[in-house]
Amino acid sequence: MNPEELAMVLAAKLAYEIDVTAAAALVVSEEMVLIDTRREASWGHGHIAGAIHLPVEKLLCGEDLELPEGKRLAVYGWGPGCNGATQAALILAQRGVAVQEMIGGFEYWCRNGYPVVDARGEWTPPADPQVTASNAGPVRG
Repeated sequence: MNPEELAMVLAAKLAYEIDVTAAAALVVSEEMVLIDTRREASWGHGHIAGAIHLPVEKLLCGEDLELPEGKRLAVYGWGPGCNGATQAALILAQRGVAVQEMIGGFEYWCRNGYPVVDARGEWTPPADPQVTASNAGPVRG
């Protein structure tokens, strides 16, 4: 791949993806709503506070969507080893919905110490220092 093609691919990737730190800031400012694409059992074990539950299985059935208007939308799955969010984003895009994929998913949301909801209610998990240190900004050489 030549450098110009690579630059186009990488620019498209950055436009499509959002990391958990940027997504969290947009959620706090109420500019973004997150969509959890995991199965019911995973949702019940814990999910991002304020997220909408829209499992891939429901999207595959072609159900009507009731999504908030005027907000940026981002989908998430379990984590880097799960492509459910990518599948959901594809289905939503094919249905005309502008959406981003939150890379890192629920796993990295938790590892960054952002609010979650589970049987205990809403709480904030302890941040993983290895993850939060890497979010301090770009490394300068």
